[in-house]
Amino acid sequence: MSVAAGASSFLYRKPKLRLGILLSAPLLWLGLAYLGALAALFVTAFWSTDTFTGQVVTSWSLDNFVTLFTEDVYRTITVRTVGIAALVTVVDAVIAFPMAFAMAKFCSPRAQRLLVIAVMTPLWASYLVKAYSWRVMLSGNGLWSWLLGATPGYGVTATVITLSYLWLPYMILPIYAGLDRLPDSLVDAAGDLGARPWRTFTSVILPLTFPAIVAGSIFTFSLSLGDYITVKIVGGASQMLGNVVYDNIGAANNLPFAATVATVPVVIMLVYLAAVRRTGALENL
Repeated sequence: MSVAAGASSFLYRKPKLRLGILLSAPLLWLGLAYLGALAALFVTAFWSTDTFTGQVVTSWSLDNFVTLFTEDVYRTITVRTVGIAALVTVVDAVIAFPMAFAMAKFCSPRAQRLLVIAVMTPLWASYLVKAYSWRVMLSGNGLWSWLLGATPGYGVTATVITLSYLWLPYMILPIYAGLDRLPDSLVDAAGDLGARPWRTFTSVILPLTFPAIVAGSIFTFSLSLGDYITVKIVGGASQMLGNVVYDNIGAANNLPFAATVATVPVVIMLVYLAAVRRTGALENL
């Protein structure tokens, strides 16, 4: 028996070893590129910057965290960021659910495929093109003003509208997948037992699709939490945590403080993922 045949026979008898070898390269890349970058981020957050030379001082200090948690401006920005991310998630869920329900329960298989493609099509367009398109529509002489006779201007409202549009497909697709797996017999059984439509929705449909909604919220909440480009384009004078990170990397040249601010969204998402793990949402991703 040749060496190759012997190795093939050995690996055939060891499925776990075979799986480990197949996953070794991507896991190594994940460990170096992602977890390594996160580790470097957390380490840098404890360093400081020499105010005279602008050089990074690699001595350990909690000064950046003290500044972050004691100054009102950063607490305000943190609350604003979390509030915007939560509001975008709620808006997307309210819009996405009826769309996904119609796709999953009322459309033919061919129409479902076409609608899924239609939902995904905006993802193929440039992020900047979509964001600047909303800037034009929300301007004083834009489409919004022409249709409604008023415009929200540039600020938090414009940021929520733009982010809700940008991340809507990430909410529709998980909810559609969850509703598509929901047996029609359960809905029919609720109707046969006398449940009205609202009772059927609250007692049958919503509880069974709640993990899919939470799965979509992971995308919309995390993407909104770390966004800074949309705020630059339509946010006016308002800021989010991403803008603070960007400004400290560029104009302020304070990498340690930028790393400190960047840990806030990471910690928030870790807490959020730990909270939603019990809902089964992670299995719907």
